[in-house]
Amino acid sequence: MKADRSAVEAETVAILQRLIRFDTTNPPGNELPLAQHIHGLFTAEGIESRLLIPAENRAAVVARIRGNGGARPVILLAHMDVVGVEADKWSCDPFGGVIRDGYLYGRGAIDDKGMLAANIMTMLLVRRDIAGQKELARDVVFVATSDEEASGQVGIKWLVENHRDLLDAEYAVNEGGRTRIVAGGKRYIAIQTAEKSSHLVTLTARGRAGHAAIPLEGNSIFRLGKALEKLSHYREPVTLTETTRRFFGELARVWSDENERGAMLALVSGKPDDEARGAAILSRIPVFNAVLRNTISPTLLAGGVVGNVIPAEVSAVINVRTIPGHSIDDVMSRMKPVVGGDHIELAITARGMDAPASDPASAMFEAIAASARELDPEIAVVPYLSTGVTDSAQLRRLGVSCYGLLPF
Repeated sequence: MKADRSAVEAETVAILQRLIRFDTTNPPGNELPLAQHIHGLFTAEGIESRLLIPAENRAAVVARIRGNGGARPVILLAHMDVVGVEADKWSCDPFGGVIRDGYLYGRGAIDDKGMLAANIMTMLLVRRDIAGQKELARDVVFVATSDEEASGQVGIKWLVENHRDLLDAEYAVNEGGRTRIVAGGKRYIAIQTAEKSSHLVTLTARGRAGHAAIPLEGNSIFRLGKALEKLSHYREPVTLTETTRRFFGELARVWSDENERGAMLALVSGKPDDEARGAAILSRIPVFNAVLRNTISPTLLAGGVVGNVIPAEVSAVINVRTIPGHSIDDVMSRMKPVVGGDHIELAITARGMDAPASDPASAMFEAIAASARELDPEIAVVPYLSTGVTDSAQLRRLGVSCYGLLPF
């Protein structure tokens, strides 16, 4: 059965509008009503579907279209929860699924209900093809999770701990990539094959406490400020992986800025002096700097009692993101001499879990690339190390090769 492209687009848009109209802001999430809706869509089409409830008002949906077992399954993964919204800053209802001037507006339209709608539509199309007697070599497994925007404890982590058998697959397609138009109109699609791990480090400064009317040497707030100032000038060393080498080398093919394009080519030239020159230029661009090295970003400040008391202790929380294969302990060993001092303490307060990279030369990567080039023969297809954390990390630790897309 050959699907009518315009009809499929209209159906997908209608599905997305409906998904957006479920308020799944996390916290609290409240994904269960949306999960019930998706489960109902699948069962109405004759698709095998399971509704799982890890906690009150939280849910997961796992649906499956079975193949002949000739190859291991492929997972279509997306999450149902969305981040919070300041509704008064929006020009329309963020949970209305409003279409205006050719754009669909809504919280989660991209992250991640757009992906969720695309995955639902894919399942429906596959099912309709099967009804036309087309046989699959492998199962296609749809997975919708809760809690991705928070801890994942009642989301992908719960599925891994309680229903690992449902996640047995060779490949998974998830969020985490990007499709971009660069200056000059050329496009590239960055397929996430790896992601950084997120850790929290607490920097604590201590000093003498007392009444603010009598300034004291060693004020803990001044000490914290000085330590953070030192840290602001520190950068982790540049690290190139197979993913980032291919990312910059192939992105250069469509990049329009000649200076930056030259820097990309220099970075992957294999010549130390040229690599250093290229890295220096690209490090000035925040989105490129973040994939070149482990990164350090202060995010929270805490301390003080009242406005007229010098506190004995104040602290800052620092988000550290590490490249796959890099240890937060090693990063800490380099940070400590930078901030230094007898009254300064650095401690790891939350460890992320490292996940291996997926192969950017796999059959799945090549299939995605071929599909993208079918739509745009000139598009550059590049592997991508994402700086954000996704549910894919949990699957990669199970041995599933995951590829992140933004199919818009």
